[in-house]
Amino acid sequence: MKKILVWSVFTRLSHLLMMVFMLAVFLTPEVKSLLSLHVALGYALAVLFIFRILWGLLDIKYSKFKDFNFNLLDLKEYLFTIFGNKKEYVGHNPASSYAIIAMIALTLLAVASGALAYGVKEGMGIFSFMNHTLFRDMKLFKEIHEFFANVLMFVIFAHIAGVLLDKILHKSDALQSMIDGKKEAKEEGLRLSFFQKIMGVLWIALSIATLGYLLLAPNSLLMSDGNQKIDYEREHAAFYKECISCHTLFPPFLLPQKSWISMMDNLENHFGDDASLDPATTLSIKDFLVKNSAESSTKESAFRILSSLQNDKNYRAITDTPFWKNRHKKIDKAVYETAEIGKPSNCKACHANIENGLLNNRDIKRL
Repeated sequence: MKKILVWSVFTRLSHLLMMVFMLAVFLTPEVKSLLSLHVALGYALAVLFIFRILWGLLDIKYSKFKDFNFNLLDLKEYLFTIFGNKKEYVGHNPASSYAIIAMIALTLLAVASGALAYGVKEGMGIFSFMNHTLFRDMKLFKEIHEFFANVLMFVIFAHIAGVLLDKILHKSDALQSMIDGKKEAKEEGLRLSFFQKIMGVLWIALSIATLGYLLLAPNSLLMSDGNQKIDYEREHAAFYKECISCHTLFPPFLLPQKSWISMMDNLENHFGDDASLDPATTLSIKDFLVKNSAESSTKESAFRILSSLQNDKNYRAITDTPFWKNRHKKIDKAVYETAEIGKPSNCKACHANIENGLLNNRDIKRL
């Protein structure tokens, strides 16, 4: 027996990148401010695994798919003898063969479904055109994405558990081999051709470059903002003139129809002030607000506000809605008293583009 090279430096580096990217991508989805990072990591993982597919199609000893053991009887024997005298494999054993194929498939499915969810719910990325009222109430894409992500996590944990168990029970060198690339065997080790080395360099370089590019170029096709700025002055001059003269111009989609009707029917008592207008102007603005209310919007914020109100849709202040309170609950009340903000309703202090109908997470100004 002698130490031979089994895993190339490119295989080991890709393995390391996969672990780092996977850890990061599973830690970021629940943090809205990190959504862009989550999406960029997902695409970088897709590039890693696409190159892994190409790597498996090349004639690279131990890494090519033709060398994988998919024999179900061998898999059964391997699993049932894991606590006994199991057979040693120089390359991939039957369990890891299936695990790798599963991880490749699940990762690509998770990325594809994530891109769909990003487009449908956020109006962002390559599928932003699907941010339509037809899909506004659908959680299907997000649920499918979460399903593939959770199954992927299970497979990863099972794979890691198998490697650790093999190390503990059989003193296997599989874990060490992912560091130095070597295992004990009687056969000749791996040798890469010049072309294969070039492919390996591209594999690692393009995966890292994809992540860097998407983070530095957020308006690229895969992450571009499909939500266009709205020129409310052009859309409805009276609404723009009368509202922005006193406070932040709140987009109509942030409240339901019932709230706007109640507000416009009581302008003489508009949050403590008399904001009365002539009947014609009042009716015109009221019609515009009702027509463009939360019920008719594809914006995620509109959908979430409506969902949080349930059957009670007579909230007159956006800052009183359950959605707004839940989204801002971690912000210290003292923050609203600072000179930069002044009060909770001064949304444009953090949401610079709110008066153009944009409330994207990546546009939030950190104070």
